[in-house]
Amino acid sequence: MSVDAATVRRIAHLARIAVTEAEVPHLQGELNAMLAFVEQLSEVNVEGVEPMTSVTPMAMKKRGDVVNDGEIADDVVKNAPETQNHFFLVPKVVE
Repeated sequence: MSVDAATVRRIAHLARIAVTEAEVPHLQGELNAMLAFVEQLSEVNVEGVEPMTSVTPMAMKKRGDVVNDGEIADDVVKNAPETQNHFFLVPKVVE
């Protein structure tokens, strides 16, 4: 795939980047070089290679999915003008 000058201007517009006409040929060359590199990557044989998230094997640390009140209910409602049983009391606004 090759990028032309109009495409460079369109990409710059979408990215909200101010590009002068003198910069367009340079950016066109850089974008074409990037696309050529990506095309080279598609030629690499990855058959049998497992996906990985890190170069060193590691297990994700997980905590138990337990529902609790955080044990700070008193601290949460401490500054509220009115509370009842750890709930905020607010004036009725809908009749």
